[in-house]
Amino acid sequence: MINVHGIGPTDRDLAPGEDRTWVSVGQFEQMLDLAARRDHVRITFDDGNASDLEIALPRLLDRGLTAEFFVLAGLLGEPGRLDADGVRELVKAGMPVGSHGWAHRDWRRVDETEAREEFQEAHRVLGDLVGGPVDSVAIPFGSYDRRVLKRLRHAGVRRVLSSDGGPAKPSAWLQPRNSLRHDMDAAWLTAVVDGRPGPAQRARRLAARTAKRLRGKP
Repeated sequence: MINVHGIGPTDRDLAPGEDRTWVSVGQFEQMLDLAARRDHVRITFDDGNASDLEIALPRLLDRGLTAEFFVLAGLLGEPGRLDADGVRELVKAGMPVGSHGWAHRDWRRVDETEAREEFQEAHRVLGDLVGGPVDSVAIPFGSYDRRVLKRLRHAGVRRVLSSDGGPAKPSAWLQPRNSLRHDMDAAWLTAVVDGRPGPAQRARRLAARTAKRLRGKP
């Protein structure tokens, strides 16, 4: 599973480090062309950037591809972001929409008021826009521990996407994704879409996922 953030030029200030996952239109199209020839590749988008609608959607449709868009409900309509009509347009085009939370906070560090926004209010707002329940979630920053996973289960989330890297089983509750980066090259991209990480990379990913699941253990 390949995850995309922003594409091409933007008219908003990027958060620290956000430029690392902001790619050119050419890089994005290269990924799409590889994915279009491989039925097993799934594509997702995080953050609800305006480029989801302006750049990504027409190129997905041109190639007959479907992607899932994880939107920040509390930032709808802000400069450089999707607004409510944009979300409706994605749904009308046949693109599933899930929650990326409310305000792109680290879910390991939210208080109770913020947690209600992230795990309840965001789902309500997006559900009203898409016309049905929103029960798929992408974790901001890929930052989670046992307490975050417990909160998501209590919220009735059906599927959780992380940024841990590696292959994902469509039937799994917690699924890793591979984030598209500004410094990717053709060799990296081909290895990702063909699912061919080296042994050392597989070991690092397994260790990172295990550590996250154990964080927050009493």
